[in-house]
Amino acid sequence: MVKKVKNIKSNLIQTIISNKYINYPYALGFMENRVKKIIDDNESELIWLLSHPDIYTCGNTSKKEDFISKPSIPVYKTNRGGQITYHGPGQRIVYFMIDLKKRKKDIKYFIKIIETIAIQTLKEFDVIAESRKNRIGIWVTKVKNKKLNQEKKIGSIGIRLKKWVTYHGISLNINPNLNFFKNINPCGITDYEVTSLKDLGLNVNINDFDKVLLYNSRKFLNS
Repeated sequence: MVKKVKNIKSNLIQTIISNKYINYPYALGFMENRVKKIIDDNESELIWLLSHPDIYTCGNTSKKEDFISKPSIPVYKTNRGGQITYHGPGQRIVYFMIDLKKRKKDIKYFIKIIETIAIQTLKEFDVIAESRKNRIGIWVTKVKNKKLNQEKKIGSIGIRLKKWVTYHGISLNINPNLNFFKNINPCGITDYEVTSLKDLGLNVNINDFDKVLLYNSRKFLNS
């Protein structure tokens, strides 16, 4: 059950911020139930900010060989797009339950919006990031005007669509334990490192991060 949450109303979209770690099976059931209600026009759209305890999730194109070693934390098969990734404390997850019938019925268009939300949010913390056509996710290229020798991944994206209502979303690394990424090929990628704001030398308060993230989410989803 979601406990100790803040409910914040915008003109079109409700927001929930969960202050306790949310177990993945509960989160999945919650999203599926909410999506059904949105489809039936019985609930508003929702942006849900949360964190999970240490887990791996495997999307619908995951491969067993992307586990480099035997996992020491729970593994969940899920119905989102994408491959394997890690979730855990210090990571901000944003689940978007958004009705594309009210916007543009184009999943690529929606993913572009999510990428823009993440990129603009990171920019407020002196991190320049970009998206890549051949590599899913959010990629850091520059920090405090200093270019990285090689870009690093700071965010993962995985979306599911049901009758043009989205769920699942994006995860962004603030200060998680990056060692968990070393046991997998995140999203099937082997040639690039995963990073976080802390790893990049930035100490960012999650509440400050959430404020910017919510501002950008409402701005780009309501535009």
